[in-house]
Amino acid sequence: MASEDSARYPAGRTALVIKIPEAEQLVGPWRGRFDPAAATGVPAHVSVLYPFLDHARIDDGVIEALETTLAAHPPFETRFRRCGRFPGMLYLAPEPDGPLRALTAGVVDRWPEAPPYGGRHADVVPHLTVAYSPDPSVLDTIETELTGGLPFTGRVTAVQLVVWDGERWHDGRTFPLRG
Repeated sequence: MASEDSARYPAGRTALVIKIPEAEQLVGPWRGRFDPAAATGVPAHVSVLYPFLDHARIDDGVIEALETTLAAHPPFETRFRRCGRFPGMLYLAPEPDGPLRALTAGVVDRWPEAPPYGGRHADVVPHLTVAYSPDPSVLDTIETELTGGLPFTGRVTAVQLVVWDGERWHDGRTFPLRG
C-alpha cells in the first residue's frame, strides 16, 4: 500500500493484501520507524491491489466474485532473498513474483475500474515495503542490516481485504487461495 498521508484518502478506501508474518521480526522495527503505514495498522505485506473498490461498493456480489477470482489461484511460497528500491523507498523483493502478478491481473481483469495504484505505474512490481527516506544513506544502512536476516520464505494461502476508517486500516474479509 502507498504510504500516503491519511488526510489524502477518505474513509472507506480498501486494498487487497497478502500478509507476510514471516517478515515481521526482520522488518517490523524498520517499518515502525520509516513506513508511516505501519503506524496505521498495516502489517508486513505484499499488495495485490491498492486501492480496490470503495468499501460502500463492496456488497455480497463483490464478495462472491472476489472469492471466485482469488480461489482460482493455488497457494504458493515466495522467497525474500534481496532488497530492491524505488525512488525514496526500500523494499524486499518476493521471488518468484509471477504468482503475485497473476493475483493482481486476475482482480484487475474483473475490476478494470480499479487499476493498481490508480494507474500511476505502467509496471506494478510486487514488493514488501520496508522504509521510505529521501536520504539514500538511510536506506543503505537499513539494507545492510536486513541482508543478515535474508533469505526467508513466506507461505501465501490467502488474500486479505483491508479497510481504511479514516485513521487506521482494519481487516475485512479473508479470501483463501485454493487453486
